[in-house]
Amino acid sequence: MKSVAPKGLHRGIHDVVSRIPRGRVATYGQIARLAGLPGQARLVGYALHALPAGTPVPWQRVVNAQGAISVRSGHETNQRRLLEREGVRFDSRGRISLASFQWRPKRSRLLT
Repeated sequence: MKSVAPKGLHRGIHDVVSRIPRGRVATYGQIARLAGLPGQARLVGYALHALPAGTPVPWQRVVNAQGAISVRSGHETNQRRLLEREGVRFDSRGRISLASFQWRPKRSRLLT
């Protein structure tokens, strides 16, 4: 039997992702920690995958721990294009320098 995460968990994840500024990225694990769900990077992926088309949540700003776009059902080209429009650069291996582009929120701003 497949378990379904409560909508509140997804909403919390979406709220954190919505705070990532243009031109910055965050990792799945980072979003999980900031949402109070340490160790739940896959849940972040599920929550973002479940978003409807046209959502205002900037799902494209979430990448894996290596700074790469996770392959999932043909969205990788679109995700890269959206990030490049925001000024995010990829290296020859298709990775983003997390040292240059990773979002580093101030803790106090997340609590408001």
